[in-house]
Amino acid sequence: MKASAFAYARVTSVANALDLLAAHGERAKVLSGGQSLLPAMNLRLVAPELIVDIGELAELRGVAVKGEVLTIGALTRHADLLKFPEIAAQAPLLTDAVAHVAHPAIRNRGTIGGSLAHADPASELPACMLTLGATIIARGPSGERRISASEFFAGIYETALRPQELLVAVELPVTPTSSTHYFHEFVRRHGDYAIVGLAAQASVKDGRFTDLRLGFFAVGDRPLLANSAGKLIDVAITSAMLSEACSALDEELSPLEDQQATPAMRRRLAKALLVRCVSYLLSRPDLRAGVPA
Repeated sequence: MKASAFAYARVTSVANALDLLAAHGERAKVLSGGQSLLPAMNLRLVAPELIVDIGELAELRGVAVKGEVLTIGALTRHADLLKFPEIAAQAPLLTDAVAHVAHPAIRNRGTIGGSLAHADPASELPACMLTLGATIIARGPSGERRISASEFFAGIYETALRPQELLVAVELPVTPTSSTHYFHEFVRRHGDYAIVGLAAQASVKDGRFTDLRLGFFAVGDRPLLANSAGKLIDVAITSAMLSEACSALDEELSPLEDQQATPAMRRRLAKALLVRCVSYLLSRPDLRAGVPA
């Protein structure tokens, strides 16, 4: 199939983009990397009247570290995230996760802002934003709005972005040197959509978690920051504690059924990831000794 007819505008500035979005509202769609929007248009899942192409806005690209905050421009491509030393040093979880995003051809065009605005519940980056405590920066007619990642994702392909707003950047707190991370996803083939995935960030001291954040994806209509992680903080991790945490996680999950897996299968894999994650983090010899990773 091919997309239905649409008008096209390549903008020259953020202000230019905002003017078009203000004029056309929900009838317009923003094009950044196009790796999700264009297939959806060709399948007639969406049929915008106007495409607002922001792909040439250099002001929305790049990475900067100021104090304890890492800022990533919305048009920074997945492939570039793998190259920036600031990402590897200040948000290594993100570096690991991006390597699992689709294939090189997709990573060379796809952008972090496009991925977050698309809000696919099986996508890696939204879960990372929850785990890392990110803030999404949106700009609209009334100025700039800051949205916590925990409030940004509203459902399948739904976010807190308003029709007249443009996602311009993401802010992440710099990862403490004493913390470590874990990333894994179950997929049928590398590059496929995840059946279930987990992005975790933790601090460990004397064999116990002092902090643990578990961001699951492909387990419902949006990424999930599991409250059940709290059961594993400041306690000795035993089989009984892990079983209790798994039971609590099971109550939080709302997995959907599709051609890849049943809800029961997703529940089982999510609990397996929790156990595998905890085992990995606590088995790190440098962390058992209380030495920063």
